[in-house]
Amino acid sequence: MNDLWQGFCRRMSVIDQSVPLFDSDTDGIVQIRNIGHTNPRPVLKRSERMEELVLVETDKLVADWESGTHQYDGLIYMMGYKDRGIFTPLYIGKTESFGKGKSNLSVNIKNLHTDKSKFARWGDGYAYHVGDLSACVLNGHSDAAKTLKYQAWADCLFDGQSLKKPVYFWAMSWDGKQTGIWEDFGETNLSFLEYLLIGVASKISPELLNKEGNARQK
Repeated sequence: MNDLWQGFCRRMSVIDQSVPLFDSDTDGIVQIRNIGHTNPRPVLKRSERMEELVLVETDKLVADWESGTHQYDGLIYMMGYKDRGIFTPLYIGKTESFGKGKSNLSVNIKNLHTDKSKFARWGDGYAYHVGDLSACVLNGHSDAAKTLKYQAWADCLFDGQSLKKPVYFWAMSWDGKQTGIWEDFGETNLSFLEYLLIGVASKISPELLNKEGNARQK
C-alpha cells in the first residue's frame, strides 16, 4: 500500500505542490482573524499560499464550466504532514464542479475571489472545514457549533492554538479521464478517486481523520 500511495504522490507532485495550510508563526501558533459584523467570531487563518492554490485550481473549474467543456469533475484535496519526501495524509476530500440543480455551478467554487465563506469546502462559515475547526480550537464560538468530527481534528492538529507539527495542503482540479491511484483501473472519476484514496490512506496513516470510506471502519 505504501508503494501505491507514494506512486500516486509522485505522479501528482504532491510533495512539491503541497503548501502550508495555515498562516502560522515560527512557534506554530496559527494566526486568527475575525469575521461577521453583528456577532464577530474568530477563525483560523489560512495561509496565502493555500488560498492561492485553491484559487488557481478552482479558476480552472469555473472556466471549464463556463465554456461548457466539462473536462473536470471538480477538486480533489488532501491535508497532511510531509517529511523526507513522504506525504502522510490526515484528511482527503473533494468538491465537485456541479452543485444542486440542473447543471448549476457549485456554490463551493463560485465567487471564491470575493467570498471565503465556503472556499471549496475550506471556508470560514460553519459547516465548512475552517469554520467548524475554529469553533473547536478557539474561544468565542457557541457550544452548538462544536462537533465531534472537528473536535477530533482539533485534538489531532492542535495544542491550544499551536500546531503540533506543520500541516500541509494539496489540491488539484481533477480530469475524470486521468488515471487515479490504482493504475489498473484506468480512467477514474472524482468520486471514485476520493474513495480509493481514503481506502489506501487508511492502511498507511494511523491518524487519518476520514470516517466515511475509511477501510478501518466496521
